Amino acid sequence: MSMDRRSLLALASALVPVGIAAEARGQTFSSATRENSLSPGVAFVGASADPAETIRLWSSGAPGMPANRLREMLVERSADPGAPDRAIAGISDPRMAVFRPHCSNGAAVLIMPGGGYRHVVVDKEGYEMARWLADRGFTAFVLFYRLPGDGWTDGADVSLTDAQRAMRLIRQRHAEFAIKPDRIAAIGFSAGGHLCADLATRFGTRIQCTDDELDALTARPCCAAAIYPVVSMSLPDAHRGSRERLLGPAPSPERERKHSPHRNVPADAPPFFILHAEDDPAVPVANALLLRAALKDRGVHVDTHLFARGGHGFGLRKAAGLPVAAWPDLWREWARGIDLI
Repeated sequence: MSMDRRSLLALASALVPVGIAAEARGQTFSSATRENSLSPGVAFVGASADPAETIRLWSSGAPGMPANRLREMLVERSADPGAPDRAIAGISDPRMAVFRPHCSNGAAVLIMPGGGYRHVVVDKEGYEMARWLADRGFTAFVLFYRLPGDGWTDGADVSLTDAQRAMRLIRQRHAEFAIKPDRIAAIGFSAGGHLCADLATRFGTRIQCTDDELDALTARPCCAAAIYPVVSMSLPDAHRGSRERLLGPAPSPERERKHSPHRNVPADAPPFFILHAEDDPAVPVANALLLRAALKDRGVHVDTHLFARGGHGFGLRKAAGLPVAAWPDLWREWARGIDLI
């Protein structure tokens, strides 16, 4: 029996033991992958669609490379080969995995998965969300951003640098994807929710200038969705793991303020959608409430949805059977109401 390359990759992925790290190069989009070429991406078992292509954020290599070159590692955390739950650590080549719809509705969504700034989740807050969006006409871009604890020069701002760059790249290449440059949304989960809120409040902060044409484009998303987001970097509300990886073990109050999105809301922040479960054991619901209050104080449009049950990290799959399972459709109707679609 002969097998094509995608089938072989899927089989290899299924054979990675749960909790065992495997080198991610060759399974994710490496620096050897050419922009706009078809790529196998991270292989899936039972997947309905793979990414159409990979877009590297920095064609000449990401700036501020650590002295000790990173080795990307992929860890499978699920025992069910039909429901993969992978995470990538040591990201050295930040990139976007692109999911194209069969018929574009003219809007795009930049997805920032969570992972506590320790790694970036691939499946439940990345590819699964991208497929859901693509099935509904959105062009989805899953961002694999650099992590602040890996020794990059920008330190705590390295993830935001990648998010800004990603927004500018999507905006620059909007015609290729049949999307409108003023209809590029952002959505983030957990620590990715922090990055999403950081992008939507500090889009005008210049961190890394590349002296290319992208610097002239705005990094502002047209709207932002923060899903069970990390927001505050001050205790007791902060998620301790994200706070320490982002800022170190004992950050100053000024450093906490700089990296707490609710304390940096500009008057021209985009509309926000906020979602949280009140029984979240990892990220206190106070984070969502702090962000909502700050947006309201600045006169920014915000829709907030709190659910009694849901826990943390539910994404799409773990919300099934609970009232919180309605959240993707709530977001879609909200997006329709603010003219994203």
